[in-house]
Amino acid sequence: MKIQSIQIAKLTIPYHQPLKVAIGQIVGAENVVIKITTDSGLIGWGEASPCAYIVGDTQHTNYQTAQQLAQLILGKDPLAIEARMTEINGFIVHESSIRSAFDMALHDIAARAANMPLYQFLGGERRELRTDYTIGLQATVEQTVQQAQDILDQGFDAIKMKVGRQGLADVEHVQAVRELAGPDIAIKIDSNQGWDYATAVANINAMAPLNLQYSEQPLAAWDYDNIARLRDKVPLPICADESVFDHHDALKLVRQGAADYLNIKLGKSGGIHTALKINAIAEAAGCKCMIGCFGESRLALSAAAHLAMAKPNIFFLDLDSSLFFKADPVVGGIRFDEKVGGLIHLDDAPGLGASFDEGQFEEGSVVVVE
Repeated sequence: MKIQSIQIAKLTIPYHQPLKVAIGQIVGAENVVIKITTDSGLIGWGEASPCAYIVGDTQHTNYQTAQQLAQLILGKDPLAIEARMTEINGFIVHESSIRSAFDMALHDIAARAANMPLYQFLGGERRELRTDYTIGLQATVEQTVQQAQDILDQGFDAIKMKVGRQGLADVEHVQAVRELAGPDIAIKIDSNQGWDYATAVANINAMAPLNLQYSEQPLAAWDYDNIARLRDKVPLPICADESVFDHHDALKLVRQGAADYLNIKLGKSGGIHTALKINAIAEAAGCKCMIGCFGESRLALSAAAHLAMAKPNIFFLDLDSSLFFKADPVVGGIRFDEKVGGLIHLDDAPGLGASFDEGQFEEGSVVVVE
């Protein structure tokens, strides 16, 4: 089997409302789609969701890089995922989002060739998956509470709250949501590097009575020493996100004792190929993983959900980005239960079980490398 052609297109869809975090905001999906067609007729889909303030890439850079990567692997065996991803990762150091899109499409083809859903191809079996729903930084406590009420009304059992405000301003927001939600709803906080060490200690200690699950990326991504110091100082588990892009980062974090949990994002890791290595290192260290997202549609979220289903050590799910979309460009793939908020359904169609409505691509953006 050989790669016959690769189609590249832009996918731009606004959110219902911006998602603001401590270091930036997402106003909509500004993504890049990859469609790999083989000489056997099998097709694989992938999606990049660049996030400039974390990963350092954009829709424009992903789009341009994709055309170079397409030339790199054209005419080669898509089933040799190890070889293809070694070539791709050796070609460019950064641009992890678009590398992930190619990885996703290759895994889609391989699972389709095996006539298996991707989770089964990865060695997994069915298990229940539920995602949380994220509340971005709101200007007032009242707005935060209203967002939380909307989430609870939909039946979600877990809420992720963006924090990282100055001083102790976050405490009132988190306390108000806990009072609204009651004791049985899981609440986790994500600072997105917004605190320094002293502010993190003060906030986490002030929130100690609120029964939180963990604090995600409380300090700057590079500050491993203080993250480890913080972990020893406060009673709340620490989850590393922006600090862990690949398996090398994962190894450093667990060796240094700087994290209780690791957040895998396919757009950070460059795809499933590296995400599997991160999870293996975490599992060997007795460290559970979560899987998160940037601004992906249901197609890329399908890939993340298949990976999570295949690997039970990926315990926490934050796969809610498509719920913010004003339009849905995906056919098939992951579905969210209409009655049980956050409950994820995957069918047993081969591969990702998802494709794009190509009419949703940005006009004039489609490029075919063949």
